[in-house]
Amino acid sequence: MNDIIEQLQEMSETVPVPLELATFEQIVEVEEEILIPLPMELKEYLLYASDVICGSLEPVTASDPNSHTYLPEVAAYAWSIGLPREFIPICQQGDSFFFISQEGQIQLWQDDEIYEDDSWESFWDWAEDVWMRS
Repeated sequence: MNDIIEQLQEMSETVPVPLELATFEQIVEVEEEILIPLPMELKEYLLYASDVICGSLEPVTASDPNSHTYLPEVAAYAWSIGLPREFIPICQQGDSFFFISQEGQIQLWQDDEIYEDDSWESFWDWAEDVWMRS
């Protein structure tokens, strides 16, 4: 995990208005808002790497409720169009979502279908294989 966070931070683009890392309190607020606990690796990402901007994908964030990547807003939309409620979206691409299960596995949901072939054992595996290469 630490190696991937370091790589992400090295790859991060400089932008006029940088993202902020989430605080523990903000993560608790997000959990209360979506009424589901966040898996540990998603919390780690939000605390230590959610300020990274790299590639074409924009994973969810928890520090700015006005951001288009704010987790409760992304989740509300994903659930409203059919993503099963027990899954938490981690990254939106149009009406497709990468999501995390309570066990920490990442999969792709697209066209009302979970793609079993697109699966990663952890958030960090997904970050390395998908986000960093986007």
